[in-house]
Amino acid sequence: MTQVTVTDTSLEDVKQTARILYVLHGLCFFFSAGLLNLAVLVVNYLKRPDSQGTFVFSHHSWMIRSYWYYLLWMAVGWLLMVTLIGIPLAVVVFIAAWLWEAYRLVRGFVDLNNNREMP
Repeated sequence: MTQVTVTDTSLEDVKQTARILYVLHGLCFFFSAGLLNLAVLVVNYLKRPDSQGTFVFSHHSWMIRSYWYYLLWMAVGWLLMVTLIGIPLAVVVFIAAWLWEAYRLVRGFVDLNNNREMP
């Protein structure tokens, strides 16, 4: 018995766009600590409506939320950095925010390739 795979080209197009955005988020995140992710974030906002009604929509929302929470935690880290006592805590916040963002990008990319919706 043979297995036939039916693919929807429009779904594949939005999945491919999301894959590219995950990779770009990862590259910008790794090489600029998230500073260049703003350009990729704009593309997320522009491409999200194209994926309305598919599981890929949740991936765009996932990337958008990930970026804004990462930015928030980095801002908290910089505020802690201002005080001499807060510097050790700021380093912990920076490392935790970086690891959390890395986890979200990897998990999202894997779930996208497995056709799973993000929470």
